[in-house]
Amino acid sequence: MKYRKAKITDVEPIHSLITDYAEKGLMLARPRAMLYESLREFTVAEDQGRVVGAGSLHIIWEDLAEIRALAVAPGYAKMGIGRSLVDMFIEEAHELAIPCVFALTYQQGFFEKCGFKVVAKESLPQKVWKECVNCPKFPNCEEIAMIAATASHRR
Repeated sequence: MKYRKAKITDVEPIHSLITDYAEKGLMLARPRAMLYESLREFTVAEDQGRVVGAGSLHIIWEDLAEIRALAVAPGYAKMGIGRSLVDMFIEEAHELAIPCVFALTYQQGFFEKCGFKVVAKESLPQKVWKECVNCPKFPNCEEIAMIAATASHRR
């Protein structure tokens, strides 16, 4: 398995991964425009030239970043790809001196295994919600807010 920063040619495979899960109600859909605009935030997992996992680390503010659009191809689930991506994003946040990483997710168990804790959505700063107004589920969000400290702040 090879992990690397995403390239422009990865947008369609990333979009397909996300759309597949979104159609099953397991994650929120992401428009292609968002993927193109935030491509530099994405990391992909590649197996024999095929994108089999992806996600992004989006900086919210000086002390907070979000793991977004994390998806692994169904045939590659339970192989540690999602966990590896999360670990990479937490390490990247640590290197950027960002103390906390959060996720809004339907996959609570997965993120708990990665060291995240459930928090009240209201405890997150208001700037987290700036993009939520464009979500079809707004204001009735069913996602669970979870947060983890980066390595330097876990002590």
